[in-house]
Amino acid sequence: MSGPGTVPGPGAAVEDLLRDQAPRVLGVLVRRHGDFDAAEDAVQEALLAAAVQWPREGVPDNPHGWLVTVAARRMADQVRSEQARRRREVADAVARPADDLLASAADAAPAAAGRDDTLTLLSLCCHPALSGASQVALTLRAVGGLTTVQIAHAFLVPEATMAQRISRAKQRIKAAGAVFGPPPEAERDERLGAVLHVLYLIFNEGYTATAGPELHRRELSGEAIRLARAVRAMLPGDGEVAGLLALMLLTDARRDARTGPGGELVPLAEQDRGRWDSAAIAEGVALVSEALPHGPVGPYQLQAAIAAVHAEAGRAEDTDWPQILGLYELLGKVAPNPMVALNHAVAVAMVNGPRAGLDLLEGLRSDERLARHHRLDAVRGHLLEMAGDGAAARDAYRTAARRTASLPERRYLEGRADRLL
Repeated sequence: MSGPGTVPGPGAAVEDLLRDQAPRVLGVLVRRHGDFDAAEDAVQEALLAAAVQWPREGVPDNPHGWLVTVAARRMADQVRSEQARRRREVADAVARPADDLLASAADAAPAAAGRDDTLTLLSLCCHPALSGASQVALTLRAVGGLTTVQIAHAFLVPEATMAQRISRAKQRIKAAGAVFGPPPEAERDERLGAVLHVLYLIFNEGYTATAGPELHRRELSGEAIRLARAVRAMLPGDGEVAGLLALMLLTDARRDARTGPGGELVPLAEQDRGRWDSAAIAEGVALVSEALPHGPVGPYQLQAAIAAVHAEAGRAEDTDWPQILGLYELLGKVAPNPMVALNHAVAVAMVNGPRAGLDLLEGLRSDERLARHHRLDAVRGHLLEMAGDGAAARDAYRTAARRTASLPERRYLEGRADRLL
C-alpha cells in the first residue's frame, strides 16, 4: 500500500496512489467537518483534478497534503455557494479567507498523513442504519473509490438508481446522528463484523456474479481483496480478518481456471490446477495457518481452512474430503446457515456416498431461504448424477438453470442436463 509522500511513476501508478489515498483524505475531511455527503463530493473533485494534473505536471512531494488542501478548498467553495452552515468547523472555514484555509490545510496535512482513517470510514459506511445493499454501495463509492457508473454496472442497475441508493445511504447516516470516529467499545466487535461481511459480499459478487453475461467481475473481487488487506494492516492480530483475507486469496487463486476458452464455467473438479495462482495460495495458506492456533476460531477462518484443503490437493481425487467434512460440521455449529448446510451435504456425499448427501438435501428443501435457490437444485442434480439417476438429475439441472440469473451458470447447467439425454 502506498503511503503519503510516495512518488509513483506515470499512468497506472498514479491511479493506484489516488485509490489508496481516497479513503484517507475523505476520513480527514469527515473527521474535521462532519458532513459525509459534502466531503465525499469534494474528495471526488480533488481526485479528478489530480488525475488530470499529476500525469502532466508530476506528482507533488506530499500527495496526501495536496489532496487534502484541494478537497478542503472544494468543500469550502460548496459551503459558500450553498450558504450552508452544517457544522461549526465548516462555518469557521467559511468565515476565514481562502488563503488561510489553504494554509491551515497544508499545515494539517503532515499530521493527518500519519493517521489512517480507512477503518473508521469503513465502519461508518457499514452503519447499522443502512441496508446491506446500501452498505455495499457506499463502501465501494467512499472507500473503494469506484464511480457510481462502475458500481451500477457491476450490479446491473441503472446509474440513476445507484446514485439514489448512495445518496439515501449518506442521508440515513446523517439522520442517525452518526459521528466520524471509532464506534463505542460495546459496538466495536459488531461493527467490525459488519465491515467484514460487506467485504465478503463484495468479493462473492465479483467472484461469481449473481446475474448477467459474465461469471466474474474482477473490479469487485479485486477491490474486496485490496480493502481486506487494508483492514488486515490495521488489525494484524485479528484472526477473522486474517481468515477473510485468506479465504479471498485462496478462492480467487482459482479464478483463471474457472472458465474455458469460450467463457464457459469449469467446475472445481475439472479445473486445470496448473492455472491456479500458486503465490496467492501460498499466502492464503500461511495466513490461515497462522490464525487458527490463536484465539477463538470464527467462520471466515473455517471457510479459509476448507479452501486451503482444496488448494493443497494436486488433483481432485486427492482432496481430503473427510477433513473438509469435519470442518463443515464445525462451521455448521459456529455459523449455521443454509449454504453451509448445502455444502456440508456435498461433503457428506463425497465421504459416505451420494445417497447420504441426497438424504440431507431433502431436509433443506423445506427451508424457504433455500427452497427456490438454484444452487439447491444444482447440487441435487450433481448428487443424483453421481448416484446414477440420470433422468432425475437432468430434471434437477434444468430446474436450476431456470432459476439462475447468471448466463454462464445457466449455460453450464443446461449443458449438464443435455449430456444426460
